[in-house]
Amino acid sequence: MMHVMAVSTVSDADKFWDGLKKAHAKLPKGAKWKVAIASKDGAKAVNVITHDSVEAVRDFVEAHAGTYATTEYFEADAANAVGLPR
Repeated sequence: MMHVMAVSTVSDADKFWDGLKKAHAKLPKGAKWKVAIASKDGAKAVNVITHDSVEAVRDFVEAHAGTYATTEYFEADAANAVGLPR
């Protein structure tokens, strides 16, 4: 498992977060949502999900909220992270 960061520029905060709330109930087997946080103005969001690949997280997030944000996906450097939930 790896920690995957999904960093989003959000175009419609209400629809984006509604989509992710629905997605949370449908996490793939073995995946865990570690962090979901938005900027105060709702224009940016960071989600951290553990799963077996960046591509799997990309497919999952895009299917539920991709229409409402432009998102970049990265494997987190968990060994050098501070405060990353296990």
